[in-house]
Amino acid sequence: MSIGKNIRTWFDGNWHEGDIPVMRAADHGIWQGSSVFDGARLFEGMVPDLDAHLARVNRSAQALMITPTMDPATLYEIAREGLKRYAQGAAVYVRPMYWAIHGSDLGVAPMEGVTGFALCLEEVPMPAPEASTTLTTTQFRRPVLADNVCNAKAGCLYPNNARMLVEAKHKGFGNALVQDAMGNVAESATANVFMVRDNVVFTPIANGTFLSGITRARHMANLRADGIDVREAVLTLDDFRAADEVFLSGNFAKVTPVAAFDDVTYAHGPITRRARDLYWDWAASSRL
Repeated sequence: MSIGKNIRTWFDGNWHEGDIPVMRAADHGIWQGSSVFDGARLFEGMVPDLDAHLARVNRSAQALMITPTMDPATLYEIAREGLKRYAQGAAVYVRPMYWAIHGSDLGVAPMEGVTGFALCLEEVPMPAPEASTTLTTTQFRRPVLADNVCNAKAGCLYPNNARMLVEAKHKGFGNALVQDAMGNVAESATANVFMVRDNVVFTPIANGTFLSGITRARHMANLRADGIDVREAVLTLDDFRAADEVFLSGNFAKVTPVAAFDDVTYAHGPITRRARDLYWDWAASSRL
């Protein structure tokens, strides 16, 4: 099921209108879960870090033992070609995807060199600048690299994220603040997380249990260039309970203010607003 409308799909060398079928019933990606994807965004005529997202999908494929078949530079031109077919001002989610077609070694390991690829574009509105979410704890945790492919944006990781999110929704919250296997905060169920305390910005140190995002890195660079102290650190749930501001960072919305964590409330504060303003100013250099 799609999340947007006005869908276009690049598959088998051509652009197609709509959400077309691209995977067969016996493909390894269906029954063994060997699929990866990435996400970029077109909004207000800007496509920030499109090249970085397209390069990362190849790294994710390699981490999942899938052979990437598309050169990132070629992907970049294909994506831009497809995005130019949308109306001026459209907000579009850009999703390149790989999956293994055949299996080897009793069908479990993906066969090298035989890989499916599709690039899906969906028109999905950007959330409003003031649109916030709320967080709660979850019983589910992020895995470690010894357990799963934490160094890839892999489809097989997302059922665990879905458990976190569904649990949070049942408790009446918008998202979950997720711990790693050691009990320290890793991220939310859907995005990386930042907190502000005494005008210092903190984010969980990248320890291999979560994907250290492209947008996360961009916020860190922008804020530091603006003279704001940004620190990667080991953070606990209590650290977030004592925070002045909290915001999420991901490709889908770029910056999402957090209004509450359980019974603790936060203001939509000046550094959260500054992070968004800095990102939009920087993204202006990436016009389509």
